Amino acid sequence: MKYVSSTQKKSEGCIFCDHLKADPAQDRANYLVYRGPTTFTVMNIFPYNTGHLMILPREHVGTLPEVPPPTQFEMITLTTYFTELLTELMHPDGFNVGLNMGRAAGAGIDGHLHIHLVPRWNGDSNFMPVIGETRVLPEELGDTYDKIVARLKEQPPQIPSLS
Repeated sequence: MKYVSSTQKKSEGCIFCDHLKADPAQDRANYLVYRGPTTFTVMNIFPYNTGHLMILPREHVGTLPEVPPPTQFEMITLTTYFTELLTELMHPDGFNVGLNMGRAAGAGIDGHLHIHLVPRWNGDSNFMPVIGETRVLPEELGDTYDKIVARLKEQPPQIPSLS
């Protein structure tokens, strides 16, 4: 898998902002699956499980109080939408949904807030992450990306207005 053997250096700025600023023709290469009015959604390139998505505000902010209410609403609406989409595509038994604010809370990229959406299956955890420091994914990231984007085109998210 590409991400396992990658020698790509970390971006000097914010990797999420870089992906958002990139030409939309690069969305597949950047695993950017959705561009919303105030948010965007990317696949985690170091996923905890197949289908691991992150929903982010377009604005580079690191805490919930900095996120305007309409953007918070869109983030939660998309969390619901992608939960349903991934359920239809992958049939997980559950989901982990969460965000980490600050490095001490486990945020790998703490300057740009993001909601993690991780599909889970009964028995999906095994000894590999603990003993071998290795994650086992049954599908290439690009294949998962293609499935998600195809479903997005069939059933785009509807973001209701707050007003």
